[in-house]
Amino acid sequence: LFKGTALRAPGFVEREVEGVGGGINAGTSLDYTYYHTVLPARRAVAGIEMLADISVNSTLDPTALDLEKRVVLEEMRLTEDNPRRLMFRQIYEVIFAGHPYGRPVIGTPELVRGLTRDTLMAFYRRHYVPEAFVLVVVGPVKTADVLTVAERTLGRLPRSDFQRLPLAPPGEFRPKRLDVERPGTQAYLGLAWLGPKLDHADTPAVDLLVSILGQSRTSRLTQSLRERLALVSSIETDYTPLEAAGVVSVVAQLTPANLPRVEAEVLEEIRRLRERGVSPAELRRAVTAAEAGNAFSVETAEGRARTYGRAETVWRLPEELAYVDRLRSVTPEQIRAAARRYLDPERYGRLAFVPPAK
Repeated sequence: LFKGTALRAPGFVEREVEGVGGGINAGTSLDYTYYHTVLPARRAVAGIEMLADISVNSTLDPTALDLEKRVVLEEMRLTEDNPRRLMFRQIYEVIFAGHPYGRPVIGTPELVRGLTRDTLMAFYRRHYVPEAFVLVVVGPVKTADVLTVAERTLGRLPRSDFQRLPLAPPGEFRPKRLDVERPGTQAYLGLAWLGPKLDHADTPAVDLLVSILGQSRTSRLTQSLRERLALVSSIETDYTPLEAAGVVSVVAQLTPANLPRVEAEVLEEIRRLRERGVSPAELRRAVTAAEAGNAFSVETAEGRARTYGRAETVWRLPEELAYVDRLRSVTPEQIRAAARRYLDPERYGRLAFVPPAK
């Protein structure tokens, strides 16, 4: 979309954005796509006009499409060469088998190579419509100016029959175990569970539960498996709440011989947490870390715009603004209940990357 529109010739990014000291980029997730630009405040109106233009008037030049295909294919190759990144992507294929969340956001090489301008244009016309847009502007700008230019650009676009359908939740989870051979000497282990979706009442408790398990040097799995037992080179936990479901995952880098024991130790730690809960000190540390993470995520105009845009697109902005207060109200009993509800040590997805047998 940055390669030219009906109103802007190729090179407009260099002229209108980089030429005034700004930047422009885009990104995708499992739930939404975003386009953002960072500009001097005096250029805010021009920036909105530009984003509105590329959102509906891109020419999708065939020559540019061929170049971008090569860029995307190279990005895929880099992911394949990064075991940690690949693990987090493929664990979704295990946990969300048969669901749209189980498909890679970036697509597959075969799909990218076969993509035509006609197919891309049809998608663009169907989905890039005013009913699907959320506009977020952050910075020292006048609200009246923003509303005026938004109405003059996006507000005057013809309405469509677009209806945003809610994504169905995944079906019943079936535990799955998978070993994948990859070159190298180290192994990677991923364990995953279905978690609550973004707007679920349990989301704050699971957020803190995952932090206590393995998101800092003082977390349980880090202390046990890396510091005390020296069974892993690294270990981390993650909770990604999405619009239709969530994922809790544990990913470790280790020597292949340690795979069975590390899996058993992770499950044993989960059993302890389900049985005994967490201490008030652990909960305080997790809340403090969450407060800091939230503050960092919105300390820049770009970060605040992305956070608020995501909330308006797949959640609700008031819920986003109140989320830290909800974290502060979580009790140790709620974390233990969440562990019992979501982290079943008998039902989970397992993926391991292992070196070829000698």
